[in-house]
Amino acid sequence: MLGLVALGHDGRRVVQLMALALPVLAWLAWPVHSAAVHRVRAVVVCVWALLFAGDAVVRAYLLDAYRAAPDSTVVLAAAANTTAREAGEYLSMHWRALAVGAGLVAAALWLVARSAKRGVRAAAPWPRWGVALLCVLLLPSVLGYASKPWRRLHPVAFWAQWNESVHALRQGWRDQAAQRDAALERARAAAPVLRHTGPSTVVLVVTDSINRDNMGLYGYARDTTPRLQSMHGLLGDDMVVLRNAWSVDANTVESLRNIFGFGQHAADMSFAAASTAASPAAAGAVSATDGLHAIALARAAGYKVWWMSNHDDLAIEQEHARLADVVDMVNRTPGRAGASLDGELLDCLQEALDDPAERKLIVLHLMGAHPHYRLRFPRGENPFDDSADAVDAQLAGQGRPAWVRRFRHEYDAALLYHDFVVSETLQLTRQGARPGEYRAWMYLSDHGQEVGHGSDRAGHSPSTASGYRIPAIVWRNRAAQPVSAAMAQAPFRTDWAGWTLADVLRIDWPGAQPERNVLHPGYRWQPPVLPPGVVSFTD
Repeated sequence: MLGLVALGHDGRRVVQLMALALPVLAWLAWPVHSAAVHRVRAVVVCVWALLFAGDAVVRAYLLDAYRAAPDSTVVLAAAANTTAREAGEYLSMHWRALAVGAGLVAAALWLVARSAKRGVRAAAPWPRWGVALLCVLLLPSVLGYASKPWRRLHPVAFWAQWNESVHALRQGWRDQAAQRDAALERARAAAPVLRHTGPSTVVLVVTDSINRDNMGLYGYARDTTPRLQSMHGLLGDDMVVLRNAWSVDANTVESLRNIFGFGQHAADMSFAAASTAASPAAAGAVSATDGLHAIALARAAGYKVWWMSNHDDLAIEQEHARLADVVDMVNRTPGRAGASLDGELLDCLQEALDDPAERKLIVLHLMGAHPHYRLRFPRGENPFDDSADAVDAQLAGQGRPAWVRRFRHEYDAALLYHDFVVSETLQLTRQGARPGEYRAWMYLSDHGQEVGHGSDRAGHSPSTASGYRIPAIVWRNRAAQPVSAAMAQAPFRTDWAGWTLADVLRIDWPGAQPERNVLHPGYRWQPPVLPPGVVSFTD
């Protein structure tokens, strides 16, 4: 059983699955006098073993064939989009590999059945060390069943939830497809026009969980962004580093809705109400953005759109990615355990840049420094590990425990690798422009991260300012407006990012609100209301 579980799981999940499997297997060591109960026990143990063995073999097959987990987007989408006939055709094509898996399950079941027949029948005195050993072995099982994350790994719970996810995905496709069609119709109805008539290429890099306080580019003591700092020195005012950028959400799904939805999902009704009271024209401008999606708007204006992601998230894929013309999801392991590195997207970006389309919007959705931090950079490449530098001394002086300081080291190592990926996307964007081609690049994080900045915790943090402090950078080879020092110092909020993106794309439409575009001379800042109660947005 341990061998099969190790085929389909890795690391601590092997221990978790074995802890969940152990109680019924341990039943074989308990004396049973009745022949009928003995037979029932044998059947129960065999069925129990079959569940765990089958789960492990299916997972191992998916990992080997597709490098995907069963609850990844690619597998769920394939299952939801497969008919009975297609399933039969698949089985006929891949029967050899499936037969190997079935053989492993059958062999395991045979061995378990033989063991079940030999289950203890007569009572025998147990030595104290034996009782103590059994209690120690069963203690993780008790803890496992008491823990919801562990219980969800149980084959019965997991595959029941998996089946629900497939059915929900099918229903969601019906709903989301209609919503995407409606979004495209609204975008066309907005009548967007382009200010630039020649070829255009815009790259939007949206990353995850990056706190600007940990970036050397923003004054952090550790050298976590050497490449971006070098490029800033080279490009000067063409590379606008927004020093006071903020997210209005502490989670990815809501943040992306606000970024691409022009802030319609933000708790920002006060500004809309003030605009309405100020003038009927302003009221019309607010309503003119109702239901608009930035990707749909770009397509309606004539852009060919790519969405390339290192995330595996069904909600994001259905709400945003599928609005694009080309979708490439490189990560097939959902959740925090996904170890796909963001560098995998660089070749995808180059392919999109080489595409002959006249106008291109390329969206890259990076994992950034999403927990677990140690999975966001190549193994063994943590120069801050056990580093006794000024940052570590500061954390120690603040009384931060060792585990928080260790997470900070891993987080900073993730930002150092992130610096390489992000700077490469900018470098690739700058290269190979056609004569007269307009090129632009925009980078921002969906939200921040708390790693010992204001409390003894590491991770998403809706209750501290660190959960909202983000980087934001814009580069253009030809700026529509002169860049000023005040522009870089102006506070920026992600729920207004759509207006800045539209300007970078050089899209105009009736009802556009340049006062929400941080790159426009008429920009008018309105502070959002954040849960931590931020006093100053320009610190």
